[in-house]
Amino acid sequence: MDLVELDNLKDAIVGLPGVSGLSTEQRKRLTIAVELVANPSIIFMDEPTSGLDARAAAIVMRAVRNTVDTGRTVVCTIHQPSIDIFESFDELLLMKRGGQVIYGGPLGKQSHKIVEYFEAIPGVPKIKEKYNPATWMLEASSNAAEIRLGMDFAEYYRSSALFR
Repeated sequence: MDLVELDNLKDAIVGLPGVSGLSTEQRKRLTIAVELVANPSIIFMDEPTSGLDARAAAIVMRAVRNTVDTGRTVVCTIHQPSIDIFESFDELLLMKRGGQVIYGGPLGKQSHKIVEYFEAIPGVPKIKEKYNPATWMLEASSNAAEIRLGMDFAEYYRSSALFR
């Protein structure tokens, strides 16, 4: 309960979603806690922040980070993350439509590793200051960008030093 910051709710009734009891964010943290009871070395989470406001998403991601800090591996799917959520991850596996990997590696502090990787691709525009790197990366590697640049990002990745 401490790991997912639910100590103060240890005697609370879960209740019904949207009616009584725990909030959506508290329920997500409770779900993480329930999974941790089995002491897994790896945990898969499908969009742990979906349906949450920024504050609640930050609390859930803090619980995810606390879990990682115990030595467990956490794999998450996530769509349209805020800068703060995106930069809370250590590594990224980015796939294009069809499931081909176009990046697999570290994000780096303030996403500098992934920004460095994509900015090194000829024709990819530089990220604008204070722009969300997750949004930029998706725009820079879109199908439209592949057509405009006349390249296949999956092929580029497979021939990169990062892939080897």
